Amino acid sequence: MKSLTHADYLALRRFPALDGLRAIAAVLVVFFHYGGPDWLQGWAGVQMFFVLSGFLITTLMLREERGTGRISLKEFYLRRAFRILPVYFVILLVTAVGSAVAGTFVSNGIGPALKYFLTFTNEFAGSSPYGQSWSLGIEQKFYLVWPLVAIALGTVVLKRRAGATALGMLLALVVVNFTVSHSNPGWPLHYFSILSGVLLAIALHSPRGFALLRPLTNPVAQIIVSLGFVAVHLSVKPIAALLDGLNGIPGHVLVIPVYALATAVLLTSLIAPGPATTFLSTKPMQFVGERSYSLYLVQTIAATVIAFFWPALSGIGQSVVVTALGLVLASVLYVTVEIPMINVGRRVITRQRAAAAVKTAVAQNGTQQGAPQAPTPQSESSRLATIGQAQP
Repeated sequence: MKSLTHADYLALRRFPALDGLRAIAAVLVVFFHYGGPDWLQGWAGVQMFFVLSGFLITTLMLREERGTGRISLKEFYLRRAFRILPVYFVILLVTAVGSAVAGTFVSNGIGPALKYFLTFTNEFAGSSPYGQSWSLGIEQKFYLVWPLVAIALGTVVLKRRAGATALGMLLALVVVNFTVSHSNPGWPLHYFSILSGVLLAIALHSPRGFALLRPLTNPVAQIIVSLGFVAVHLSVKPIAALLDGLNGIPGHVLVIPVYALATAVLLTSLIAPGPATTFLSTKPMQFVGERSYSLYLVQTIAATVIAFFWPALSGIGQSVVVTALGLVLASVLYVTVEIPMINVGRRVITRQRAAAAVKTAVAQNGTQQGAPQAPTPQSESSRLATIGQAQP
């Protein structure tokens, strides 16, 4: 049973175990909100999402840069927009309209909080039926800023990027001291979680960094790391209790860096084949993982429907039923909104690439033929249309 090589890692087109991790993270959060056992500490699932986001986004950027020599900001933002925004705004619209019909648009907090939801400052919105979207405010700002920072730090200088990431993690630890009195205390540490994933992606992309982490990719190490992570997760509550009040900061805030680093170690082991990867890649885990984004956002709607028809339901039964209905609603959104809009985004990018290719070809022709006349708008548009039809 050999460890993964750096060449094997770079050749991987996808990480199948991560669908399973998304599934676990989403279900943990739903259980936390709707009757799940306290010892499960499902709120930590959001931190798992953050680490995954940092890792995947940075890995995709680094591989694009490795393959093409550059990172296309336009394509990056288009992919994120078509992936994140459609479902987000559909569920926000349903939540707002439903609240208005029920006569609770102001009293339940959705009305006053709309300005935050529309500007992705969700983490400062306070309590409302769309309150679970606070994490999208954190992630959207990361998506906006990190690609710009990565490019500004140099095209191939991984050390510089790693240093900036580590500095950002340190800054998050320091700044948290000034946010304790805020309505969302410790919010900078959520960026610590995201940057943990970023740093891991940079380390694994580098031959030296990968060599240091390679022992964790052995199948035996995967079993040990997975069991260790389960132990850390189940210890979240006692660790938080131990750290509570340190420098006046709540324990559940201080435990975030510990959990983020544990998740990063787990991710390292799961990039390789092994027993845990096999389990997390099963069809049921993949099914839930693919719908995890919609499930996360639609959970309040599912819980409201369940409460209306079954008001006495509580505890673990409530968690299971809300999760089940949430998956049904998430599946509808996945098929009717997520996938179609992702495909639209791909077609937009394909057409833009085709247009850029035509411009490049025209420019090269002009150089070779001694500055000929530019093509007419009609002939140019017909060529683009032909290429667009040929490119699905």
